[in-house]
Amino acid sequence: MYKAPLKELRFAIHQLIGDQPLVGLPGLPDYSTELTDAVLEEAARFAEGVLDPINRLGDRTGAKWTAEGVRMPAEFKAAYQKFVEGGWTQLRAAPEFGGQGAPILLGTAVEEMWASSNLAFKLCPMLTQGAVEAIDRCGNEQQKQTFLPKMISGEWSGTMNLTEPQAGSDLAAIRTRAVREGDHYRLYGQKIFITYGDHDYTPNIIHMVLGRVEGAPAGVRGISLFIVPKVLVNDDGSLGAPNDVRCVSIEHKLGIHASPTCVLSYGDKEGAIGYLVGEENRGLEYMFIMMNAARLSVGLEGYALAERAYQQALEYARTRNQGKPKTRNVPEGGKASPIAYHPDVKRMLLTMKAYTDAARSVALYAALQLDLGKQLPAGDEKAKAQARGDLLIPIVKGWSTELGVLMASLGVQVHGGMGFIEETGAAQTLRDSRIAPIYEGTTGIQANDLVGRKVGRDNGAAMYALIADMQAELEQLSSSDAGVAASKAAALEGVAALKDATAAILKDPDGALATCVPYLMLGGVAIGGWLTAKAHELAVRSISEDPEFFAAKQQIARFYASNLLPEAQTLARIVKSGAAAILDADPAKL
Repeated sequence: MYKAPLKELRFAIHQLIGDQPLVGLPGLPDYSTELTDAVLEEAARFAEGVLDPINRLGDRTGAKWTAEGVRMPAEFKAAYQKFVEGGWTQLRAAPEFGGQGAPILLGTAVEEMWASSNLAFKLCPMLTQGAVEAIDRCGNEQQKQTFLPKMISGEWSGTMNLTEPQAGSDLAAIRTRAVREGDHYRLYGQKIFITYGDHDYTPNIIHMVLGRVEGAPAGVRGISLFIVPKVLVNDDGSLGAPNDVRCVSIEHKLGIHASPTCVLSYGDKEGAIGYLVGEENRGLEYMFIMMNAARLSVGLEGYALAERAYQQALEYARTRNQGKPKTRNVPEGGKASPIAYHPDVKRMLLTMKAYTDAARSVALYAALQLDLGKQLPAGDEKAKAQARGDLLIPIVKGWSTELGVLMASLGVQVHGGMGFIEETGAAQTLRDSRIAPIYEGTTGIQANDLVGRKVGRDNGAAMYALIADMQAELEQLSSSDAGVAASKAAALEGVAALKDATAAILKDPDGALATCVPYLMLGGVAIGGWLTAKAHELAVRSISEDPEFFAAKQQIARFYASNLLPEAQTLARIVKSGAAAILDADPAKL
């Protein structure tokens, strides 16, 4: 049974990351520590009491395709209605259209609980949130007034429609046609892998669709973005006739069975009516607004499922008695001890906990930077925060989701043979986690974005600024405690490795394409090490406030420094000298 990690979230937000800069900002007039804690507690109750109990049911039952449309499990429909009634669809949306205007930082923390408790459910409001942001930032006033209030209220949902059967990740290859017709367009084509492309939660679904206007330039320069409702909307806001879009099938997937992944057909008859967002041929630029928001949301799914896997593994390891290890900290008496006391099982549990905590802190730090980039008045600090948030997005997405799969796999290993049995739930967590490194651009795509657009574009300025800040903060940590001193030293070594690897990436852009994934993973390990060392010192200073919690934080920080941070040196070595063996390889000889 999932338990929301409220203490971890509060510690990360209020103490480690430090949300104080958000208090009093003009765009966040109601933000406070007390409000944040109240929202987190309510979200925890919903995740534990409503979403977690139907998670395994959704895995077994799944979404069902019918000729009349996709049908969701009744329990999921009821949960969605409660989700809407609780105002959760409104949390991060703009107040002028009915939203609550919460910061990205708080939204990220809340989304973790949705993803841990029931990833398949969480994906529907996540996609709606991205569609809302795209229309809010790029749509015209009529489009905002027509669609945003009902999408933000949860009465309607939203999707993003990018790829097609022949295109994959190469959006330059999409073929969906858009034909001008008065104040709208008619769309013809097929889209695949559309999460929640059809369902019966809401009477309308607002699709954000990439297509080409007839005569547009080839490649990505000729892509436009359209709003295509499943059901047309009358001038008075009521629902009209069905649009010419239908779900022709749903995919049979490894995991997230209760999230319908749809093949959508546009224009089988007279053409699906769509409304141009912004200007023609700027669709990919607008869609990236949705994709960037989704990349943060998918990134947190990685460590959210790592958290779930850790909780499952820890509960099993504490209750499964087997053997009597001859080592430290083993209970006296009895013929067998819980397997949690076996050194290698402890290693696996410590790994799961340490990586999960580190990934959470990196994601929340990135969310804070995005908030500051959005809310601060124009100036150097605003620009620096935005650049840092943008830099961290591919690291959060790539590193966290790769960790999610690895930690879920470790969770199965802790269970032993029982982990391979569906009844324990460990297998579902592993299956569900596997999509996250693929969603919204694979890890390789994230790494290409990191080295090409985020590091290469400004010649490493944003990365070097982050490295300088990390070094300065680490140098200021007290070394009077031996544990903190060790964490500090290891974190400084990790940051130095990242600095050396960044120089190597900039020196050899062609080689960077071959070693960009190790570079991205190095970024996660090193930045996570910086924040874990800070957490270590905070735990030492705060031990009297909550001895059990902060002693556990020190234990985890010690493990991260001695057992996980050394990976930074290995990854840096690969970045600096591993490209040639990849570039020179002949695929014909593989």
